[in-house]
Amino acid sequence: MTLADSHPDTTPAEAVPGERFASPFAIRTPEGAEGWQSMYPYYALLSEERAESEDGKFWFFDGMHNPEPLYPFDTIMTENWWVAASQMSTRVWPVPPAGGIEHRIINGYLYISPSAVTDPDEIARRAEEFSERAGHYYENWDEIYEEWEAKATDCIKRLKAIEFRPLPDREPLESVLSHRGTYSSYELLTKYGELIHNLFEMGSYHFEMLNLGYGAYLTFQEFCQAAFPGITDQTLAKMVSGIDILLFRPDDELRKLARLAVELGVTDQLLGTEDPDAAIAAVRAHPNGPRWIEAFEEAQDPWFWFSTGAGYTHSDRAWIDDLRLPFTAMRGYIKNLLDGEEIDRPLESILAERSRITEEYRGYLPTEADREEFDGLIELARKVFPFVENHNFYVEHWHHTLFFSKVRELGDVFVAHDFLDDREDIFYLHRNEIYSALYDLIIGWATDAEARGVTYWRPEVERRRRIRDVLKAHPPQPALGVPPEFITEPLTVMLWGITQQSIDEWLGTGGEDGADDGQLRGVAASAGSAVGKARVILDPEDLHLVEDGDILVCRITAPSWAPVFSRLSAAVSDVGGIMAHTAIICREYGLPSVVGTGFATTSIETGQLIEVDGGTGVVRVIEEASA
Repeated sequence: MTLADSHPDTTPAEAVPGERFASPFAIRTPEGAEGWQSMYPYYALLSEERAESEDGKFWFFDGMHNPEPLYPFDTIMTENWWVAASQMSTRVWPVPPAGGIEHRIINGYLYISPSAVTDPDEIARRAEEFSERAGHYYENWDEIYEEWEAKATDCIKRLKAIEFRPLPDREPLESVLSHRGTYSSYELLTKYGELIHNLFEMGSYHFEMLNLGYGAYLTFQEFCQAAFPGITDQTLAKMVSGIDILLFRPDDELRKLARLAVELGVTDQLLGTEDPDAAIAAVRAHPNGPRWIEAFEEAQDPWFWFSTGAGYTHSDRAWIDDLRLPFTAMRGYIKNLLDGEEIDRPLESILAERSRITEEYRGYLPTEADREEFDGLIELARKVFPFVENHNFYVEHWHHTLFFSKVRELGDVFVAHDFLDDREDIFYLHRNEIYSALYDLIIGWATDAEARGVTYWRPEVERRRRIRDVLKAHPPQPALGVPPEFITEPLTVMLWGITQQSIDEWLGTGGEDGADDGQLRGVAASAGSAVGKARVILDPEDLHLVEDGDILVCRITAPSWAPVFSRLSAAVSDVGGIMAHTAIICREYGLPSVVGTGFATTSIETGQLIEVDGGTGVVRVIEEASA
């Protein structure tokens, strides 16, 4: 990527090898993408008046949640957690050494910067408050989690009830006879407000308990690192593995459907075509088909509201929208069953290993007081861990998939009123612009005159589409700015895997692709080693290309990719930490994994023979792809 000023009035800062990354102000706008800043809110952009501060921060690319340039509307997701996650660390608990997480959009890509609290007196004051507030949650965790599930489910129920329809040619007679005094125009505006507020409500629930979940694990980690010098993150993770979590439930439903298909004798119908609709039609025609169809339809809600991405962008469709991924996985399970193979996750062996390691390290502790503290910390870590993953199904998958489907309904309204050509075009408008466009639409409806949006939005959408396509062709650098002295924000360490070691690796790599003599280093996420053919997947649409024995190489996996893991020999990702979904899924499936490599998808090619060492965190290219 070339370097130059992205703002006409700022002076580029050169990257200093080994000391800092390139200045965020030194990133050149690609030719053809001029004016990209107009797609995003002013507060998410770099600015002259904050240049000194922004240039001195450490920014890393959030490829975990937004691997591509942001659509204007999808910034609602990043803005949502920008506040929701940060306020938990700064205003609600507060987490003693952690500040908020800043966001900036650079060339359409989201960069984030965690803040640290370093003043010992301030840390002490925060620790006292944190102890009282977090202690209440830890002591009443199960009860509060039950309340949380009820709140989240109710939020989803209210989201389902929101409906968008085009404004009528004439207001219905009942609106007049009921004397309401408010009409379709008012309902359209208020429903849009309800939609946006519903997302922000769920965003607040998202982080109500999440930071505490990571915090409890970090506390356990710190104890073990002090008590057992040299203990690996992987060994620590094994002590909390084998816990039943909701994110495995959709895959479990596919296994149940596969078993039922064998039992009912409808396997030929499901294996006979790769088209899910054709397979369903064939099963319906079978005498035992209705029983399988009933089970299939029951499994869909809610378990197929499962995004093929991280759940933060509308372009990641869910199983409910596209049945190809779940049907491909289910057919694989059916074939395994017909061949007499087991299809269950190796849960028993994972639990046995968890018990063995826990007892081994507990036995190393010298005093009973140490053992009691160890027991308390690991009990708490295991108690909070299910929420760390389960919230993801309620929020990013079930809720966010529904949310985007409601936005598409609103897109249909704009199409019906001649503002847009396609419902998907609504995602090129920022949420605040949609409110203005709705009012414009209502003005035209009320006055029976052509709204400005009829001629305004089509060319603007096309301009933004062209800009975004250019930005997408120019991948971002993994990090910018000045590396921090300390990284203390729990999410940054546990989820993104940003540590002093990963920063040093990125600074020390030669060239943009980050490869060093065919070798990459990352977080050793799941034990074991494997050699296999690389399968680089940048789009969930291509998951059907995965073959048995492949090593998956991706930016980040989504929980809905779990069915694919039964075909893999290992997995490698650009981003992620020891508690990223890729790491967790690999441990639960017994697959070697290295995450947080930074450059895997840009330095490894499909077809290359590669070696993955999940114990040391090293990925090595052994042989180039055959012609």
